[in-house]
Formats: sequence, structure tokens, C-alpha cells
Amino acid sequence: IKYFRLYAENFGLLKYIRFRHHVDHVRQREDFGQSGQWDFTYTDEEKGVTTTEVFDAVMVCTGHHVYPHYPRDSFPGIDDFQGKTLHSHDYKDHVDFVNKRVVIIGIGNSGGDIAVELSRHAKQVYLSTRRGSWVFNRVSRGGLPLDVTATRRILQYCVPSSLKEMVVRFELNQRFDHAMYGLRPKHNFLGQHPMVNDDLPNRIVTGSLIIKHNIKRFTK
Repeated sequence: IKYFRLYAENFGLLKYIRFRHHVDHVRQREDFGQSGQWDFTYTDEEKGVTTTEVFDAVMVCTGHHVYPHYPRDSFPGIDDFQGKTLHSHDYKDHVDFVNKRVVIIGIGNSGGDIAVELSRHAKQVYLSTRRGSWVFNRVSRGGLPLDVTATRRILQYCVPSSLKEMVVRFELNQRFDHAMYGLRPKHNFLGQHPMVNDDLPNRIVTGSLIIKHNIKRFTK
């Protein structure tokens, strides 16, 4: 939290942020069809004052990762499992997992990052995935960040989706063969949120990280 506050202070962002303000409702204005504006009503929780302001645009950024999703019902026997279970939301570091056998369930970015880190310290790490994932590198050709090259206008608006799909699959498999590594999914490269991870294939090829299919059940 201290880092975020220092960052906000350094770049003069605090004047644009209103803490402890409750959003009561957001409504389109009567002339929304012409103006595109919104009536935004909020309450200052400290002063108890309710205010309505007009805005040209509204972004809802509640953050879908704020509360961890823990689908224990999807894994029979997990309540009888005598090992330690932990959601990635609560993961801090590798210390408690040194020289242990660890399975990471889910191939999202958090799961990939944790699997890579633990593969350097645990006895053995398994990464369980139902569908696999396309894995992107942070750095693209020529050393430019991936998002710089991937969001060029010519690619966004001038290249057909079918051609983009073919080119991207070719580029990703040039880095490593997703099928050979047990990661090739059935969906298109943007059919689901892709993984961005530089080290995952390196850890798999060393054997310190093993890809497994979806878990059927837990036992004692």
C-alpha cells in the first residue's frame, strides 16, 4: 500500500482520487443519445453528503480478482486431503514449499507465475490444466514489448481474423511446440485469456515442472 501511495503522490494522482466515497447509482442522462453523458451520484461516507455530477464517460473497474474464487465443490475429496491447500490470492513466497511436492491447479497467469517460482525450490511441481493455454512471451521480435507490436493498427484493423489466428499460432509454436509440451488448447489464441510467461517452457523442459490434466479427485 505504501508503494501505491508514494507512486500516486509522485505523479500527482491523489487529487483525482476520492477515498471512502460510496457510489449510489450511475444513470444515463435524458439526452444521452446526443451527449453520451452520465449522471453519477455518490456519497461521502465521512461527511454523509450525497452529490451528483455529470461525466462524459464511466469505467467500472471493481476488479474481478479482488475476491478469490475457490471452487472446492469441483474437486471431490478435497476436504479429506491432509496436505496444505492455498489459493493463489494468499500466496506470498516459496518458503513453505521448499523440497515439497506441489500441484498448481489452473493455468492462469497467477498459476503460471507461482508454478515457475516454486519449480526452483520445491522437490517437484505439477501444473494441472483442463484445457491448456497459449503462452505468450513478454518480448516480441526485435526486442520490443509484446503489447507494442500486437496492438499496431494495421494488425487490428487491416488483417483478417483468420490470417491473424494462423500467424499467431505459427509464431507461438516457433517458440515451443504447445502440443509437445502438453499445452495446446482447442480454443483460438484470444478465445480465452492467454498466459504471459517467459520461463514456463524452460521449466517444463528441465523436468522441474510437469504438466498434468485436470484433477479427478483428492485422497488422504
